[in-house]
Amino acid sequence: MHVLFKEFQRFHTRHNIMKIIIKTITSSENSYLKLCCYYPELKLIQSINAHPSNCICIKFDPTGKYFATGSADALVSLWDVDELVCVRCFSRLDWPVRTLSFSHDGKMLASASEDHFIDIAEVETGEKLWEVQCESPTFTVAWHPKRPLLAYACDDKEGKYDSNREAGTVKLFGLPNDS
Repeated sequence: MHVLFKEFQRFHTRHNIMKIIIKTITSSENSYLKLCCYYPELKLIQSINAHPSNCICIKFDPTGKYFATGSADALVSLWDVDELVCVRCFSRLDWPVRTLSFSHDGKMLASASEDHFIDIAEVETGEKLWEVQCESPTFTVAWHPKRPLLAYACDDKEGKYDSNREAGTVKLFGLPNDS
């Protein structure tokens, strides 16, 4: 089994603040989420069978109510932090989910992969809000900490730039129209 530490996150429980590390354990059949607390002891809290294939990314929402996992099975799963149950799955991507990001208020979730679009969903209903078209696979997405503004980076170097040098672009979605 292979162990990956995916994200270190503080969040509030009902009476105290716990330090949580979520790591994914991948076997040949399933991907498990192992929840550990009280860093650095890393006492195991619970193990959850999360996806039938590797978990690639994990993010907590800013309110501490949910966390989301993205997997090689092309699914994004939304988990309730208090109950540790999957409350919703998003299945609009066709390729392994590479990156996830919750908006500053926790109401939107952006997910991306090798598909040539970024899926932006409403967290509470799972409905698609936007599909941001891209010309190439997306490596990372990140919401602005205070505004509904999404930054993202794609693998868009082919044919557009000098192949002898490294190039990269960051794009924005959500800027208001000037008209």
